[in-house]
Amino acid sequence: MDLWNLPTLTLAKKLLGMELVHENQEGITSGIIVETEAYLGPEDRAAHSYGNRRTARTEVMFHHAGTIYTYFIYGMHVCFNIVSGPLDKPEAILIRAIQPVKGIELMKKRRIGVKKEVQLTNGPGKLSKSMGFTLEHSGQKMNDGGISIQERLEIHPYEIASGPRIGIQYAEEAVHFPYRFWIKNNPYVSR
Repeated sequence: MDLWNLPTLTLAKKLLGMELVHENQEGITSGIIVETEAYLGPEDRAAHSYGNRRTARTEVMFHHAGTIYTYFIYGMHVCFNIVSGPLDKPEAILIRAIQPVKGIELMKKRRIGVKKEVQLTNGPGKLSKSMGFTLEHSGQKMNDGGISIQERLEIHPYEIASGPRIGIQYAEEAVHFPYRFWIKNNPYVSR
């Protein structure tokens, strides 16, 4: 099965339990994906590409599925997404939280002052900082360079919870779409 050909909502659940790995000159960091959020492009008021908006920032979303999309929120935090729609159908999945596996000391070095391991990666900005993701990664392909996804745990449908996405109060009816998915009872989930 080609992961990147799955429909976005299916892929957002399928990514749960997979290991997200980043290898660069500093070393290797990785974590099991425990929380995702799906954004369904032109029809989804919460998506950056709502209404087929094409800007310098969103152009990456129109690329092939499996392309990395990173952006700033609040002018200071990087969010890591994977483009999930077919070419010119700008959908994406935000990786909201991971459970650290490799490079925990490097993660702590990147997030000076964080004492508890559970707080290193339990939110999109935190995990990007811990994993060393930057705006420069936007447009790269998954599994093509230093950033990859690997099979790790098999998560069954009964182990997955869903609910509304976080931080999208502006999105009118889309505020209530149950497009956030997480592994039930995992302490690394963001909220």
